[in-house]
Amino acid sequence: MGSLCSKGQPVAQEEDEERERELTRQLKQEDRIEKNVYKLLLLGSGESGKSTIFKQIKLLYNTGFGVEELKNYTPVIHANVYQAIKILYEGCLDLQKKDVSGEYTMRRENMEHGKRIAEIGDGVDYHPIGLLESDLIAQIWSDPAIQATYRKANELQLPDCTEYFLSGVDRLAKPDYIPTEEDILHARVRTTGIADVVFKHDGHTYRVFDVGGQRNERRKWLHLFDGVKAVIFCAALSEYDQNLFEDEGKNRMVETMELFESVLRHPSFEKTSFLVFLNKYDIFRKKVLSVPLNVCEVFRDYNEVQGDQERKISHALQYIKNKFDEIYKRNTPGLGTQRLCWLFETTALDPRIMKYTFELVDKNLVVSSISLL
Repeated sequence: MGSLCSKGQPVAQEEDEERERELTRQLKQEDRIEKNVYKLLLLGSGESGKSTIFKQIKLLYNTGFGVEELKNYTPVIHANVYQAIKILYEGCLDLQKKDVSGEYTMRRENMEHGKRIAEIGDGVDYHPIGLLESDLIAQIWSDPAIQATYRKANELQLPDCTEYFLSGVDRLAKPDYIPTEEDILHARVRTTGIADVVFKHDGHTYRVFDVGGQRNERRKWLHLFDGVKAVIFCAALSEYDQNLFEDEGKNRMVETMELFESVLRHPSFEKTSFLVFLNKYDIFRKKVLSVPLNVCEVFRDYNEVQGDQERKISHALQYIKNKFDEIYKRNTPGLGTQRLCWLFETTALDPRIMKYTFELVDKNLVVSSISLL
């Protein structure tokens, strides 16, 4: 079945090369025409939340999403639900093999329901979630064994949208369902290639590019962006105890820091300022109180501070900020003369926080004579 939906490697490679050539021609032409357009590049590893930030920019400063665009997200959201159940179901079965307490033993009927939904999640095409599927998914999600599995989400490749969509799956199954803007912000679709949004603010025109976050995507496109005004680099604060989707033996925070270092060293960004968005701060605040920061191999030297919860959170956050600042300084010759770097904690799903963050970005970039947002 997969061969009917996927292209052969030579054909796909040829198409990628043609896309790259066309994009190169397009960007060169636009450089001549759009001399007064401020171009910004969104970068980050997979699951960093950068595409959510991209969607927030579109909602806050562009036209947002029309009804047809909203409707087009319905199959994406339904796919997120099927895939989440598949991951939870299979994860629960794996945990059950090592469990003697019965904590990960699903109810008999949910074993059958889970198998049925997981088979859909294992496919290429997903049929819409109807009332029957919604009822089955709700039963599976409420099973204590599945909830116990969900508490080990850091060991699975579960998307952050899992609880948001599964806890309201009946709403998604209604015949007249149209995704809300909040649904779209939660929806997870892997960025491939390049997406961009153009908007005007305070008399200036801006163009923001979102580049695929997985390794193979970054390699294809990175060299095409010589001369962008600033790089918005997204790093997920909360993923210090999780591994990559494309390499389950590699810690996500380690990958993110290595990517940040490689981008700083890239010749295309020698004179480009960096805005580091330490994203998923809302998840980080909860996690860091129960999962020690030093479980991550690059944070082994971290010692938790004593005090109340807020003090522990702010201390851990500052430690991570210092780590990114060290990477920037280590890879910026003639420190501060060619480019600057600012760090912001962000929650991409919260429009108020993102709007406030962009205001801070603007104030900082004005100092370096770059106008943003």
